[in-house]
Amino acid sequence: MINKRIFLQAVAAAAMATAGMGSAIAADITGAGATFPFPIYAKWAEAYKKETGTGLNYQSIGSSGGIRQIRAKTVAFGATDAPVSGADLDKDGMVQFPAIIGGTVPVINLEGFKPGELRVTGPVLAEMFLGKISKWNDPKLAALNPGKTLPDQNITVVHRADGSGTTFNWTDYLTAVSKEWADTVGKGAAVKWPAASSVGGKGNEGVAANVNRVKGALGYVEYAYVKKNNMNFLQLQNADGKYVSPDDAAFAAAAAGADWFSVPGMGISMVNAKGATSWPVSTASFILMYKDPADKAQSAEVLKFFDWAFKNGKGMAAELDYVALPDALTAQIRSKVWTQIAK
Repeated sequence: MINKRIFLQAVAAAAMATAGMGSAIAADITGAGATFPFPIYAKWAEAYKKETGTGLNYQSIGSSGGIRQIRAKTVAFGATDAPVSGADLDKDGMVQFPAIIGGTVPVINLEGFKPGELRVTGPVLAEMFLGKISKWNDPKLAALNPGKTLPDQNITVVHRADGSGTTFNWTDYLTAVSKEWADTVGKGAAVKWPAASSVGGKGNEGVAANVNRVKGALGYVEYAYVKKNNMNFLQLQNADGKYVSPDDAAFAAAAAGADWFSVPGMGISMVNAKGATSWPVSTASFILMYKDPADKAQSAEVLKFFDWAFKNGKGMAAELDYVALPDALTAQIRSKVWTQIAK
């Protein structure tokens, strides 16, 4: 476990170093956006460069930033966990497809408890993020964790400070499980956080760092960041009433019934999916590309990279507890989506 964390940190550092080189390597693929899939994109990029010599210059700046960059045509692809609507894709002349599946996890900084030892339901979690439950020993939390001695400690909510697909998916979930959240806050890449005691962090990296720094903190990050930073997390009750811990099997269970082409741009929501083993905040991360790209050679390189990743990256995804797309789905992406991109 320690070696895997060290390796991931080294890969991320190498990818950031590559990003810093900018246009020095003209053949490098350029992309920007979501921090949610950054660990697996970095790992794929390292292996792909060893095999092909082509690097990936990926800026992990958040989903909203990725959408802005692709619309400004400063990168060959944008990455977002908050899918762009079919109408906006048509207006922009873009296609969208999923690249990887993962899960967002409630993380905590609470001494004396092991990861997954404490449990929470969706409605109680929403009350914590609303600020209505502001102490760790609140009776509602105590009732869900009989036999545990919860501390008389304030809860500090840690959230994203930037526009974020992780936030979109997290608030999509809270909206699904809490009418009060739906009515007062709602879902979005950026929302007005209601808890009186709260602090923002930039990227999944920033939220993870703040949760680990602030005693009594409660936040949300993609699961690879939980592993990388050795974070504590809450078990979460799913739509079938079962308490589950996050891992690739739980994310895969949530994705099992996904009807990808039921929504324009494949932008489906998997939150609160049915299934006894499903993780309730599972999501896909999406890639945005132009149908008629200004730099067709660069666009073709992007497709080569993801084609390689779909064929060769499953094991790397599993090591980081992401879920690779099934072969049947990637075949459909090639035939239904990639064929719309001019060569």
